[in-house]
Amino acid sequence: MKHILYIILSIVTIGCQEEKKQEKSIETVETQKTFPTLEPNRYNVAFLVMNGTYNTEFTAPFDIFQHTQYRKNIKQMNVFTVAKTDAPITTFEGVKIIPDYNYLKDSLPKIDILVIPSAEHHLDTDLDDKAMIDFVKKVNQTAIYMTSHCDGAFVLAKAGILNNVVSTTFPSDIDKMQSMFPDLDIRKDVLFVHDGKYITSAGGAKSFEAALYLCEYLYGPEIARSLAGGLVIDWKLEDVPHLVISK
Repeated sequence: MKHILYIILSIVTIGCQEEKKQEKSIETVETQKTFPTLEPNRYNVAFLVMNGTYNTEFTAPFDIFQHTQYRKNIKQMNVFTVAKTDAPITTFEGVKIIPDYNYLKDSLPKIDILVIPSAEHHLDTDLDDKAMIDFVKKVNQTAIYMTSHCDGAFVLAKAGILNNVVSTTFPSDIDKMQSMFPDLDIRKDVLFVHDGKYITSAGGAKSFEAALYLCEYLYGPEIARSLAGGLVIDWKLEDVPHLVISK
């Protein structure tokens, strides 16, 4: 009888050990991070996301830039997201976004274009996020273009990189931005401003226009119209209130 009990206990023990091994294996697979494949000889376009990011300011430029991959004979764009966490980001409207890179710990590719969509707390608590502001400052040192939509301009302003740059933001927040950053030159009655390597936009659905403008600047009007047509957007740069200070 003791012999039989020993055999039973041994089988149970072995079974438990195998189950734990399987659980550990599954856990390892689940926690292993996969980075996006970035094609060479393309612009690397990073989207800075955080909890409270607004859908439109994120998805509008993402759609435009991602669609460059389907155009021939141009330097296309790799698009990816960066955040200060590996956990899913929840947008203001409740959409979950799994960040591609954690800028606090991952080895990031060189960022050619940084896109800062607006987020719920860009006028207050986000501006106290030193790690995020420092990241923006660091990217600014080597990026070709720095872009913002709606209140994303507040992040650029807080990072101190809109000094001596003409900019704009969400129409009803222009006075607030001017109050917070009194030395900045912030323009009204335009949907976007291009000054040097900085492009700031009013945001909302007009984020499409600012993204299309950058594509027209990089690739020419024919490609810009093609990208717009693919998203059923009537694109005519001359019809869009904008301001180009310098290129």
